[in-house]
Amino acid sequence: MSLDRRSVLRGAAVGATGVGFAAVGAVPSLAEATPNPQRGPYPTHRPFPPLMDDPNGILALPPGFKYTVVTRAGETKLKTGEPTPGAHDGMAVFGTGKHYTLIQNHEIGSNNALGVPQVPGTVYDPGVGAAGGCTVISVDRDGTNHGEWVAISGTLTNCAGGHTPWGTWLTCEETENKANGTTRLKDHGYVFEVWDDGKTSHPVPLKALGRYAHEALAVDRDQAHIYLSEDASGPNGLFYRWRAPAGYRLGKRSWQDLTDAGFGTLEAMAILGDDGKPIPDVAYLTSAQLLRPFRVAWVPVPARDAVSVSCRKQFTDGQVTRGKKFEGVYGTDDGVYVVNSYANSGTTDLPADAVPHDGMVWFYNYKTQTIQLVTYFPSSAAADQGADAKYQDFNFDGPDNVTVTPWGSLILAEDGNASSHVLSSTPGGPTYAIARNMLNDSEFCGPAFSADGKVLFVNIQSPGLTLAITGPWRDYLG
Repeated sequence: MSLDRRSVLRGAAVGATGVGFAAVGAVPSLAEATPNPQRGPYPTHRPFPPLMDDPNGILALPPGFKYTVVTRAGETKLKTGEPTPGAHDGMAVFGTGKHYTLIQNHEIGSNNALGVPQVPGTVYDPGVGAAGGCTVISVDRDGTNHGEWVAISGTLTNCAGGHTPWGTWLTCEETENKANGTTRLKDHGYVFEVWDDGKTSHPVPLKALGRYAHEALAVDRDQAHIYLSEDASGPNGLFYRWRAPAGYRLGKRSWQDLTDAGFGTLEAMAILGDDGKPIPDVAYLTSAQLLRPFRVAWVPVPARDAVSVSCRKQFTDGQVTRGKKFEGVYGTDDGVYVVNSYANSGTTDLPADAVPHDGMVWFYNYKTQTIQLVTYFPSSAAADQGADAKYQDFNFDGPDNVTVTPWGSLILAEDGNASSHVLSSTPGGPTYAIARNMLNDSEFCGPAFSADGKVLFVNIQSPGLTLAITGPWRDYLG
């Protein structure tokens, strides 16, 4: 049983940090005030205490919490004898009780000594340059590893993805690389469905969901839409929605239909300003618009398989809303969260009159078809100074993957310039550090809570660690 999409937040969701209020970019159609922000019965929790350094130099945690290393790239072994692949990234946890199953991405883009072994029956592209894929890990509540095996192989840069209501994992390739006849024998940039039983494998691309630099996705509660993010620049990426044909509902056999690039409709998001026209880039919106609901329009993608022109480049300025690093996506019964990691000034990916930021979290409401900026990290020199801010547990930047806890709050994984944290963000309240990477400067990836709230699983991408964190979660989050 998957970590199901509970009705964790009724109505429009509101996230929170200690935000700094900034002037909005010069968009004539955008009011700077926040009229009638949508609020509701949002969860709150006790502050997490300061983190305590780990004598083993891996993971700083609050008092009362502990971790277990579940896998370590190159050291733990697959059931077939090969070492655990590297570059751990997106992940989902399935199961209840004392035993769980993890499905884990490996964001590997080329031939690699710690690539995902190409096990017969799991292979999409047999080329030596397709070393990405997913593994499945059987683990208990204490973090003991009971075996790991390959679920899909022969893919590229498997970044994040999303779990489905029917208990599978949709893994996303963050690339647009095409076949080159040597190291890559097939085109890449697709979504694939992954089962956790070690037997069922359909390594075929779900072309209906488009070919682009996929980051993450979420299936909505009516199983008629899939929301997908694109981590790309030049121009900046888009937030997409796949819409099923009338009367169709997604399920265990839908992979067969989704292999058809013409099945359903793929659309890109346009956030509408006061004049009804699309706001060009999310960086035009700052904490001045925090909690304000904006209407959203969805614009069909002309040629989603992107044979000659990338999906995001098929739109002219003024048609859609772009964003630097559309990253994590997570769905609830009421809507879907999507993250923008950052936007820098002085670069070609940020419009000249927009505002730099160090992170945004959005919530799209299914019923009202509006989107709200619910968490905002203003651009911070302290967070941007990298190693000089190594042990600061209050200057946060670069949120990436996102998940929702069993109690309704958010967990964010940092991929920023300063030290990397796992963050707890409460709607209507502050953001706290709940873990810090003491091992190196690598990002956290794939946070996933067990459905019973006992264990938070998370990855450190390099050198490749899966960690099971246990402790009094309910005391702080419940």
